[in-house]
Amino acid sequence: MATDSQVNDSGMTFWEHLDEFRKVLIRSVIALVVLMVVVFVNKRFVFETIIFAPRNSDFILYKWMESLAHLLKMPSMVPEPFQLELQNIELAAQFFTHINVSLSLAFVLGTPFILYQLWLFVKPALYEKERKATVRAFGWCSLLFFLGVLAGYFFVFPLTIHFLGNYRVTDWVENQITLQSYVHMFTWLILIMGVVFEMPILFRVLSRLGIVSKNLLKKYRKHAFVILLIVAAVITPSADAFTLFIVTLPLYMLYEVSILVSFNKTQEEDDKATA
Repeated sequence: MATDSQVNDSGMTFWEHLDEFRKVLIRSVIALVVLMVVVFVNKRFVFETIIFAPRNSDFILYKWMESLAHLLKMPSMVPEPFQLELQNIELAAQFFTHINVSLSLAFVLGTPFILYQLWLFVKPALYEKERKATVRAFGWCSLLFFLGVLAGYFFVFPLTIHFLGNYRVTDWVENQITLQSYVHMFTWLILIMGVVFEMPILFRVLSRLGIVSKNLLKKYRKHAFVILLIVAAVITPSADAFTLFIVTLPLYMLYEVSILVSFNKTQEEDDKATA
């Protein structure tokens, strides 16, 4: 028989909670395996249409930049035609790269389902007000993460490989890009952009805890712009001012959104008083 300390407000014992969490893990793993298989068997579409699309001048970003350059009558903005050639130097590298990409994409695509399973697990232990707040938090986290992934894929990654793939310390040293290097850069930049786009959620939580405040973020707005400019320069190590601008702009917009959603201490106290 379970003791009183083993039973929570939802009427479930510790071991029943553990069993429910085990079910969440099993369902999540099954979903990841299914998505991984789907991605794995669609090798040609995943690699040629999605992953390898930014490696040449036919990618949508370069066409958009060319149209914008003609519209603004700035021919210097038109990217030079290029074709990034990849090679493989290890026997099993292509196979294991295929598996790693399948797992990574399955995790990205399965994130909403995994968050939903976690929500079902914690839902019985929350009050109605807490449930609404948690749903909003999960929803915004998922939305911002996927927006960051899209920004990384359509903007940051193509500009990065365009610069690094064509950069040479001297003309007689040819760039020979390996498949592993390309895929590693692809997954790293896209995932890091997904994390960076969680900035408003992070600042909202920190302001709720009293670590930062809306007024503090406003006060150091200029400093934040310089820091974000440096971050953008690190993410896209390009000497092109236009490239740096289009990467810095969404990061700074995220900072402004962070100010909007953050709290001041007096505001938080007023909210608690009226609750």
